[in-house]
Amino acid sequence: MNYQLTINEKALGKERPRFNMYQKRTYTPTKTKNYEETIKYMFQQKYGKKTNPSENEIYIKIDAVYAPPKSYSKKKRQMLIDGQVGYTQKPDCDNIAKAVLDALNGVVWKDDKQVVGLLIFKAYGEEDKINIEIREVD
Repeated sequence: MNYQLTINEKALGKERPRFNMYQKRTYTPTKTKNYEETIKYMFQQKYGKKTNPSENEIYIKIDAVYAPPKSYSKKKRQMLIDGQVGYTQKPDCDNIAKAVLDALNGVVWKDDKQVVGLLIFKAYGEEDKINIEIREVD
């Protein structure tokens, strides 16, 4: 099983769970929940809703691409897009991974504990997008 998915949205990191003191429960913030649902939906649109979650080991590569701010000069924007300067802003790589892994839990794999290899890159590019490559180890 090999999957490749590109989502033309800005990569977000998983937010910390929130606690409702009145109902005494924790919950995932709406922004994170919507983002994870978008990833899941886009995967199912491309590969179908009937994928069987794998029970094998999984390798994942995530490329989070961010468009430079429009307020930057053309010269500075081109420097960023050409990779002369790395993307060192938030979100953190680990939070990007958490959101993607949680979104695809139960869809591509049974549980994200099966992920044995994870490679994450953040970079500037022409437009915001997330490239996800998934490879199952037989």
